[in-house]
Amino acid sequence: MKVVAFSGSARKDGNTALLIGHVFRELEEAGIETELYQLAGKKIRGCIACYQCFANKDKHCAVQNDVLNECLDKMLEADGIILGSPTYFADVSPEIKALIDRAGLVSIANEYMLARKVGAAVVAVRRAGSTHAFDSMNHFFFIEQMIVPGSVYWNVGIGRDVGEVDEDTEGLRTMKILGQNMAWLLRKLES
Repeated sequence: MKVVAFSGSARKDGNTALLIGHVFRELEEAGIETELYQLAGKKIRGCIACYQCFANKDKHCAVQNDVLNECLDKMLEADGIILGSPTYFADVSPEIKALIDRAGLVSIANEYMLARKVGAAVVAVRRAGSTHAFDSMNHFFFIEQMIVPGSVYWNVGIGRDVGEVDEDTEGLRTMKILGQNMAWLLRKLES
């Protein structure tokens, strides 16, 4: 079993990646393989609405000059997908938004190829707006017919400067329980 996480932060190894790491610890403890894919410094753009994915039906985007198809391949091989984003003006980062829009459309064009995978959203936030970012990523999971585990609170960690999320005791507890619940769900679906 494998879970791939996409960090949509512009900062490599920033707070979003740190929060994902806390979820990963629980998954790894349960024997589940993990992979972190950081979008920082990589080229990914929004959907151009060409709808070639509906004509091609090859589980890829027709636009091939960025990392989207590499991300799609990783999503397809995984049993679980984590999307992580910092909060930008009460929503997800442009990188995660591009990933959601394009991966989502390709999935729908290919008979919902992500259906019944386990999905979880993780949000880093300085102060406010995280609920909307959390909802944006969960909307992707729900429209793709994915299964979403919960935790004891919304999957949010508070911190602005790199490393500050590690001081958010409640946020870390939320990530830990999310990882445990995601591992439990993946095991149940496997049996």
